[in-house]
Amino acid sequence: MMPGRGAKSKKLLHHSPPDQRDWSWFFWFTLPLYPYSKRRTICREIVENTIWSFEQLHGILYTVTPIRMTVVRLEAGGLLVYAPVAPTPECLRLVKALVAEHGDVKYILLPTASGLEHKVFVGPFARCFPTAQVFVAPHQWSFPVNLPLSWLGFPKDRTQILPQDSKLAPFADEFDYAVLDIDLGRGSFVEVAVLHKASRSLLLTDTLLSISEDPPTIAQLDPYPLLFHAREDAAEPIEDTEANRCKGWQRIALFAVYFRPATLEPIGLKQAVRGALKAPNHTRKVYFGLFPWRWQADWQRSFQALRANGRPFVAPILQTLILPQAPQQVIEWANQIATWEFCQIIPCHFDAPIAATPSQFRQAFAFLEPSEINLVTLPETDVAFIKSIETKLLELGIATLPPENDISY
Repeated sequence: MMPGRGAKSKKLLHHSPPDQRDWSWFFWFTLPLYPYSKRRTICREIVENTIWSFEQLHGILYTVTPIRMTVVRLEAGGLLVYAPVAPTPECLRLVKALVAEHGDVKYILLPTASGLEHKVFVGPFARCFPTAQVFVAPHQWSFPVNLPLSWLGFPKDRTQILPQDSKLAPFADEFDYAVLDIDLGRGSFVEVAVLHKASRSLLLTDTLLSISEDPPTIAQLDPYPLLFHAREDAAEPIEDTEANRCKGWQRIALFAVYFRPATLEPIGLKQAVRGALKAPNHTRKVYFGLFPWRWQADWQRSFQALRANGRPFVAPILQTLILPQAPQQVIEWANQIATWEFCQIIPCHFDAPIAATPSQFRQAFAFLEPSEINLVTLPETDVAFIKSIETKLLELGIATLPPENDISY
């Protein structure tokens, strides 16, 4: 097997024919995000006979993006699961097909402390594999009440904190990992980057993204969200074309990453209601036909600037609100990872795998070093809304000003 082979090819192993019973997620109310109680799953072979991704969708107001679980075959037999997704009947059937061939799930990793969209699935997933050891990132917390993990459904007798030293983990022979742990006062931002040495694959949760021009396969199983966002106003009918799917996906990406990009203009309530009254009947069933925004003509320029030809980048909310709280700590973490040998990155969101070198990974964090050249500079106008959130959080005392960038070498 050639390392990095998955960076060139993603083999679609299986997705089930339409059977909504297979997509059922009964605990959707614990995190009420679209598609709520019906979640489809696609399994892809990333590295032949070694790494598989399991993709589902989640989002708000039809702003749907992939959420990904990664499964790695262990040399001694069995599987390691990184960042579980919803264990629907379909998902479990796909995992158990791997179990039948490669052995049971031995380890389940929760690589974040703050990511509720990952944490909420770990307990239910672990209960489906009663012999698996569960390792969680340090400094777990919950909001509004900080509850013990056992109260959140984690198996008490099988759950432990991931050792800070990766050499102490039971899977150390095949994996290395580095923990980024930023104390935010009322909680921690934690990211556990994991290196699978044999395939030279880096597993990440939230820190890096890459966005494709075309919508991912999982989003095209039910293209309605793509077509919903492809319209220019409420009166425009839903039309399923390849161009509209692509347009809708690119706008969804701008929504998901910036929340309110500069090329998006909110319209007033009266105008939105008037538009809804003109909407075709089939679109009135969705949010009462409301379409309360308008895209500027040059919105695609914002998308291309964001995409940066597929180069991995740090999400704007992390660039603005989170990582500047501990720049030296982030740089040391990134420097450690940049010493590893990998040729592809498999994040939990958007595109994967990303063909990338350690130097490209390291360059993504150059925004923390004013003296360095940042090859992916996000437009200030698009980041303005996120910065306004930061200002509001500072006024409310929820956030604090980040320290001065005193990066030492």
